[in-house]
Amino acid sequence: MNSFSTHSGYVGIIAMELYFPSQYVDQAELEQFDGVPAGKYTIGLGQARMGFCSDCEDINSLCLTVVQRLMERNGLSYDSVGRLEVGTETIIDKSKSVKTVIMQLFEDSGNTDVEGIDTTNACYGGTAALFNAVNWVESSSWDGRYALVVAGDIAVYATGSARPTGGAGAVAMLVGPNAPLAFERGLRGTHMQHAYDFYKPDLVSEYPVVDGKLSIECYLSALDRCYSVYRNKIHAQWQREGSEKRFSLDDFGYLVFHSPYCKLVQKSLARLMLNDFLSHPSPNTETGPFTGLDAFRYTQKKETYFDRDVEKAFMKASADLFERKTKCSLLISNQNGNMYTPSVYGCLASLIAQHTPSQIAGQRVGVFSYGSGFAATLYSLRVTQDHTPGSGLDKLVSSLSDLKVRLESRKKVSPAVFSENMKLREETHHLASYVPRGSVEDLFPGTWYLTRVDDKHRREYSRRPLDHDLPAEPELVRSSTAAEHIPSPAKKMPRIPAASAGPDPAVSN
Repeated sequence: MNSFSTHSGYVGIIAMELYFPSQYVDQAELEQFDGVPAGKYTIGLGQARMGFCSDCEDINSLCLTVVQRLMERNGLSYDSVGRLEVGTETIIDKSKSVKTVIMQLFEDSGNTDVEGIDTTNACYGGTAALFNAVNWVESSSWDGRYALVVAGDIAVYATGSARPTGGAGAVAMLVGPNAPLAFERGLRGTHMQHAYDFYKPDLVSEYPVVDGKLSIECYLSALDRCYSVYRNKIHAQWQREGSEKRFSLDDFGYLVFHSPYCKLVQKSLARLMLNDFLSHPSPNTETGPFTGLDAFRYTQKKETYFDRDVEKAFMKASADLFERKTKCSLLISNQNGNMYTPSVYGCLASLIAQHTPSQIAGQRVGVFSYGSGFAATLYSLRVTQDHTPGSGLDKLVSSLSDLKVRLESRKKVSPAVFSENMKLREETHHLASYVPRGSVEDLFPGTWYLTRVDDKHRREYSRRPLDHDLPAEPELVRSSTAAEHIPSPAKKMPRIPAASAGPDPAVSN
């Protein structure tokens, strides 16, 4: 048995960091620019702003930025990381992984013993990487160090109706035991199936081929199936514990979803209420959440994906549930757009950022992750009960509390400038011997950026200084001098505190 296995309790997310571009386009202004009816993007999609990258940012620079930001802000040494895995569908090299580029940050520490590689399947890659990290910590392969998961993408579309559903960003998550956000063991409902709903067959273009109607059907059908599997598993757990309780949405404190656009998330919560309603042996349609829904009692789920009457009725019925359990998670999605793999984790970060530790302590958070093609999982996290000052949960909430301020510090650009940037990316996406034209001064301090692509397609990067008075050359974190806010497990044995020192088990909702 692994000598560390007795210490790997409450495995989950210890710290999170989020990066989004420093510029955005206003969706209402984009409606006017595109000549579409007012409200098509802002009301129909539920989007307010869309972040985007100039040509001086790519998937490598996004991931370099978010990783270094997480390590610096948490005072972590690079030798404390034993696994690093990246989830992305933004492919700029068919062989070399983003993970190997990030390893530049580890050079000063001398740590090259870092497992993990890139994982790809549309927007699901970040979740697969996270599962791999959790499984590693829980396995006989774990060596006592942290795992680091990075999800990042640049979501861009050709001119047309899909373009306003773009966005860009990256999320980094530190994984280990005694986590304030712990995975509930055995509670994952997964569904995987073949479909051409969204795919990228043109390897010289960033743009996908999208079957919009099929994509929505795949998303909702996957949600149905994952919820069914999840409920069966939690029922089985409860029965083993002697409980015959029925599981429903009320057993989630909060629910976050992969968010291509905010309106789909609202429809998804309504969809789960439909599932609860249809699976109930005798739903009360006179009072309570199912009031007035009797006409839909014998509806067949697979016939309702585009049924406006069903959608409208259950969105109305679930409105209060949405306000209490999900709406708060849509801050980043509404203000920055779809980030692909980090989308659902941007929603998780938004949820955490807008609550106090005491408000979310002990809660079960349902997480639905979806990637086209298609792959999906519904799983749950348990928030620790310990919300005392200085606790892991307190530190996590505090680290994300500046999200709104950071969003408001971005620069708004006109739709015309946004369109010019998209055109430039089209024309230069795979050029060799190329020097980006985007303004480095417009980037947030501490942002990594692409400086050039040489004639052999090798990419070079630099980092904008954290302070304008610093020299332009990047400085890597030197792990020997980092002030540690999260203990470095690599410096002591056992490397991570034992489970007995962790949070108390959370009570069931």
